[in-house]
This record gives sequence, C-alpha cells and structure tokens, in this order.
Amino acid sequence: MRRPLLVAGSVLGVLALVYAADLLLSAGDVPRGVTVAGVSVGGMSEEAAESKLQDELRPRTSEPVSITAGEMEAELDPQAAGLNVNWQGTLEQIGRQPLNPITRVTSFFTTREIGVVGSADEERLVSTLDELAAEELHREKEEGGIEFEPVPDSDGDVEAVAVEPMPGQELTSIEGAAETVRTSWLDRDGVELEVEVEPAEVDAAAVQETLRSVAEPAVSGPVTFRGEGDDARLRPVDIGEVLTFTPGEDGSLEAEVDNEALEEALQPQLADTEDEARDAEIVFSGGKPTVEPSEEGRVVDWEPTLEPFMDVLVRTGDREIDVTYTDDEPEVTTEEAEALGIDEVIGEFTTEDFAKDSGINIRRVAQQVDGAIVKPGETFSLNQHTGPRTEAQGYVDAGIIENGVPGRAVGGGISQFATTLYNAAYFAGLRDAGHSPHSYYISRYPMAREATVFQAAGGGGIDLAFTNDAETGVAIQTNWTPSSITVRIWGTKRYDVDSVTSDRSDVVEPSERRIDDPDCEPSAGIAGFTATNTRILRDPDTGEVVRRESETVTYNPKPKIVCTDGEDD
Repeated sequence: MRRPLLVAGSVLGVLALVYAADLLLSAGDVPRGVTVAGVSVGGMSEEAAESKLQDELRPRTSEPVSITAGEMEAELDPQAAGLNVNWQGTLEQIGRQPLNPITRVTSFFTTREIGVVGSADEERLVSTLDELAAEELHREKEEGGIEFEPVPDSDGDVEAVAVEPMPGQELTSIEGAAETVRTSWLDRDGVELEVEVEPAEVDAAAVQETLRSVAEPAVSGPVTFRGEGDDARLRPVDIGEVLTFTPGEDGSLEAEVDNEALEEALQPQLADTEDEARDAEIVFSGGKPTVEPSEEGRVVDWEPTLEPFMDVLVRTGDREIDVTYTDDEPEVTTEEAEALGIDEVIGEFTTEDFAKDSGINIRRVAQQVDGAIVKPGETFSLNQHTGPRTEAQGYVDAGIIENGVPGRAVGGGISQFATTLYNAAYFAGLRDAGHSPHSYYISRYPMAREATVFQAAGGGGIDLAFTNDAETGVAIQTNWTPSSITVRIWGTKRYDVDSVTSDRSDVVEPSERRIDDPDCEPSAGIAGFTATNTRILRDPDTGEVVRRESETVTYNPKPKIVCTDGEDD
C-alpha cells in the first residue's frame, strides 16, 4: 500500500510544481484561449495584446459594419453612428489569470471570445439604426396572390402568374439592437440582430392550388353573355381585371369577383338590349304645365345574370351565360305626376343684364333645371341636379369675382341663375335648405335676398337648395332670353309672401387696390354694409301671418381696382 501512495504523491507533487510554474510564468499575461473580436491574444502580455488589438482592429473602425437581420442585410457606417472602441476597458474586461486548475488545463484546447467594449453617441446610434431599419431591415408582409400578365402579340390574352408569399419582419427592439451593435460591431462575421417575423396568411402551396384550379382556367378563353338581340364578350384580359384574390381564414387563397367592375365591363355591350323606363315629366306647352306620360322599360337584372359567372370561370368549355332581364319601373309615374297638384304659378322672379358669355352658362343651367319636379318632402339641390358644370356639359369660360378681383372660370355667371331660382322659391313659400349670399353686394340683386353657387373640382363647394315642405309637388319652369332669365315655381298656392328689407347699416367705404398686371380690369369700389331681409308668409284666405323669417347679411366692401400697367405708384 505504501508504494502506490508514494507514486500518487509524487505525481501530485509534480502537478503542483507544474501548476505553480505555469502561474509564475504566465503572471501578468492575457489568459490562454482568449480572442477579442476574432483576434487571438491569449497568452500574450497585456502590452502586446493591446498593441495587436489596435493594429488589427483599428482599421476596421472605419469600415462598413455588416448587419444581418433575419433575411435582410445592410451595412452601417460606424462613424455616422458615432461608434468608438474603449481600448482600456476592453483589456480590463478580459480579466486576470484563472486560478482554477481545470480551467487552466482546458484553456490549452478551447477559445473564449471577448467582445470589445464599445462606446457610442447613443442618440446618433439609435437614429442611424432607426433609419437603417426603416429603409433596409424592416419588410412589409406580402401575401401570396395571383397576377395576370399580357401575352405578347395576342388579342387580350393573359397568363396567370403566382405571387409567392413573403413574411414581414422588423427589429425586435431598436434599443436592443443598439446594445448588440455597440459590443459586436468589430466582429469579422458582422452583427446579427434579432427580428420579429410576421408570417404571411397564405402559404405557397395554397397559391399554387388556386392558380391551378381557378386562375388558369379562368383566363383560358373568353366568356360570352347571351343577351336579347346582342351579346357581350369578356376577353381573358377583361376577366383578369374583375378577379381578386384574398386570404381565407384557413390559409387558403380565395378568388372573388368584383361584380361592380364586371357590370361596368358588360353594360356598354348590352346597352342596346335594354329599354330604360322614362319618368313622367312636367312639360310647359303654351305656358302651362302638362304631364308627359311615363313609360315602363326592360333592363338587365344584374344579380342573377352575374351569379353563375364564377362557376363558368373554372370551366375550360361551355363558357356562356344567358342574360336575365327585369321590368324597369319609372320613379315618377303618370298617375303620380298628375296627382302632384302642379296647377298654378306660386313663385316667380326675373333678373336681367348679363354678359354674353355668362348668358351662355345661364341658358345651359336653365335648360338642365327646366321641368324639374320636387315631390312633397324632397329637397332640390342645384349642384346635385346639374352635376359638374364643365365644358363637356356645355358651359364656357366667363367672368367671376374672386377675392374682390374680376376673374374668369368655366361656368361663370351661374350665380345670377341661382339668385333668380332662390327668389322664385322664396316667393313660392318653400323652405330654405341652404344658400350663401355673395361676399360683395351686386346692385342688380335684391339686398340680403340673393345667392351664389360654386362647385369644387374634387366635390363640395357652395350650393343652393330648398325643400318642398308642402303636401303637393312643385315643378320648375325657366325662360331664358339674351337679356334676362325668369324662373317660375308651379304648384298649389299655400301662402301670400311679402318681403321687407331694412336700410343699410354699418357702412364701410371701399379701399383702393393697385394691380400691375396686363390682364387687370379696373372697377369701381362698392361699400360694405349690413342689411336684414324678412319674409312674411300669410294665409291667402284670411291674410293672417303664418310665420316670419329674417336673415341678416353683411357684405364686405369691394375694393376699387386701379390698373397701374407698370407705372410707378
């Protein structure tokens, strides 16, 4: 027993001497197996390690940093991000020689990576990463779908092409990414940042299934709609424009038909097979209203016509659909028009004195409004009734007043018709549903009893509207001459109407505006003032006042326009 113990003791003693010698010889050196940003400095003196690190790592501090985030890659400018290396801190974090004998032995066979201690301008680093993420590292999710591409040299043929789904991704945290960059930006393999992934709802297999079973047969040939007397034909390119694809709840890709777009594509081709109903109209023959009878029609019934379309699309043969028709009833029947009680003139007004170009527009709007019927409880809107007043509708460029200065616009002069219509409805006793007086007083119009209109290109503007609050209907008659416009409201008389206008008050004299423009038109100024108009409605049988309605209008002073024509003030 003594011999084995002596051998064991001798071995331990030798190991102890080796351990002590190793501690003594490596004192003050970097521990074995240590690498910093991929640079091996294990076993070197601290001075040599620092020199080697600076020699090999300093050039990298000006090189672009490779950034990987999920499936996206980018490069970061370390100087723009305010990144630097704390060399002393990096050496300090390496630590001293380990005392654990097992650790010292394993260090001969392993390496231990120690990242650099980085410093950064936090605001610049976060800002740079934010911008980099938005431009190159973040990606919006793209759902799988199907597109239709034209076939070259064909008459409306298309090819169905799969759009592969692509998951979206974004950095998990900008602050966390900044911390990772600060410690790893000098690594040879670059920096890998964590991302959150948003998977697509539709997978590639579902896209391929819909491509095979729906999209490809859908555009394999035309679809014909058999109408009464004429047909409509949808080419593959037309079919591709009405088909849409959306994710299903189970990850599938579902095909849908845009019925509104499909109807728009078919309607012009089937228009000659339809006979739309015609409303009864009030026409003025010999100065009196008469009813022009309504007519029933027969039009395409779109819902049952389009219902089998999807079933036909997935077939490569028998691609025909019979068009279904239905009776089209007039909105205003002959009986309804005759029962409206449109028997006598209940309101009338005339304005005069307009320029030739303005007269063209006034005549056009009068044509559009003439014969309009307003049923009990309905509201008449001038802008809605005429629609956009453009050159295509017969309107021309004419004079307007804009910000107190004469100008020109298509449809200029319409406000004179609006004032005439407003006054006719005023004396007919109809309820005002919205009007706007002019900003400046125009002498040919009654004070505080006039209206202007305007239609903005994108919708909206200034409208004139009134409501027929009677139990009987009313009809509008217009009479245009080259020098005047008259509007009459026909119906059943309910009121005698009086109009009382106050004197002017709060008069403001006009200022002078000097304009240096070759197109300038001089004009005399108009004083601003305030006036109140009161409408008094009386019972025509008893003469008793039913109600009074007052409106106060303040007109701005219209400046006197002086054209300088390049002269010095």
